[in-house]
Amino acid sequence: MTTDEQFSPMTTTPTPPADQDPAAELEPGRALPPPSRYDRIRTELVSGGTEHPVDPDDEAIGGTWAGRLAGLAILGLFAWLAVTNGWMFLFVVGVLVAVFLHEAGHYLTARLTGMKATQFFLGFGPRLWSFKRGETEYGVRLLPLGAFVKILGMTRMDEVDREDEGRTYRQKSYPRRMLVISAGSLMHMLLAIVLLFAVFASKGQLEQVPGAEVGAAPAGAAAAAGVREGDVILAIAGQAVDGPEEMGEVIRTFEPGTTVDILVQRDGDELTLPAVLGTNEIAGSPHVGEAFLGVSSSTATEWREVSLGSAAAASVTELFPVAWESTKGVVKVLNPVNIWNHLTGATDDITTRPTTVVGVTQVSGAIGASEGIAGVTYLLAALNVFVGVFNMFPLLPLDGGHAAIATYERVREGRSRRRYFADVERLMPFAMGVIALLLFLFMSGLYLDIARPLR
Repeated sequence: MTTDEQFSPMTTTPTPPADQDPAAELEPGRALPPPSRYDRIRTELVSGGTEHPVDPDDEAIGGTWAGRLAGLAILGLFAWLAVTNGWMFLFVVGVLVAVFLHEAGHYLTARLTGMKATQFFLGFGPRLWSFKRGETEYGVRLLPLGAFVKILGMTRMDEVDREDEGRTYRQKSYPRRMLVISAGSLMHMLLAIVLLFAVFASKGQLEQVPGAEVGAAPAGAAAAAGVREGDVILAIAGQAVDGPEEMGEVIRTFEPGTTVDILVQRDGDELTLPAVLGTNEIAGSPHVGEAFLGVSSSTATEWREVSLGSAAAASVTELFPVAWESTKGVVKVLNPVNIWNHLTGATDDITTRPTTVVGVTQVSGAIGASEGIAGVTYLLAALNVFVGVFNMFPLLPLDGGHAAIATYERVREGRSRRRYFADVERLMPFAMGVIALLLFLFMSGLYLDIARPLR
């Protein structure tokens, strides 16, 4: 190896370098040596799954009393959720279906493009139950935190038998690698289209209407006047309210202590409620000392029927604004400053707050109670778009990180048609940083979902 190659993070070779290909020095038919614990963790973080468990008998707990107890506990939690809140149960089932379809996308495209997939599991951690068909092991693991498909040779770090090298992800063409790695997110988008069509065809589309819908339970002047959560404020002192921003502008034209009539729509009826405006005392607010009503609000919407053709078209076009909002949301939520501000209580801006499936499931219960199955289905569609977008961010160990590496390799190959393999091991410190950030994001979101539930 030359000096330049020694310090270069990339190496141009037709196959992975011998120092990262354990099969290169093995006799034909001889099994690979068991990898070290570090090698296993490294491979699982970047590639998913584990091909050579240290002790399969220790990992497979499904046949033990502990495994049976764990399985019964998981089933019991689902049964409890189904009894206590059917909408939340429906949402969780929808999430599990989305997770399964995500991995099915990777698995089916891998098989289609000639890659070898050796594992397809729902959940992580110790195996509860599994069976093998052909060359693939299918099963369920203890922790229901996701799923994975193990495709051989995701990077040049992976240890692969010599006879399987031709069926690895790393040896396939750039279009095939991009198809396989993006298939999970594509499945999310396809599922979102199906869900949106079901909503639009059965109930119609949500369209913006004049007014500001009251969100969180009112406090202060609004509560004293009798304003309720779910009311739509149409006018204040005779001045029309088109949305949340306009409502705030109208309120601030008055002095604190002024009595105004609030026209609200409640259950199809219009009511006039007199309110004595309070004073904004929220620290850090740009409107401290000005008139204050004491409500949080959002844009008012209502369902309007559409034709099947319009429903089909809208189910596709709706993806773009939702995807754009999801992209902005990911950038905001990944900002450690925003996470810290929420943990310390410095902000309650829901658009920057991290959350987990626990929080979203809580919201699904409230949406189901007010909007029924259409509301829960729409929430599932929006969640699928968000996950599909987030998963393609160019960060290891996300699928988008693998897509970025494949694209980089293709650019470096140029017109030479000589395969170029990125030394992904050099990116492991960066990948570990991303994992640490995602773990911090998850734990912060879980804490907030439990301590300060979303409404």
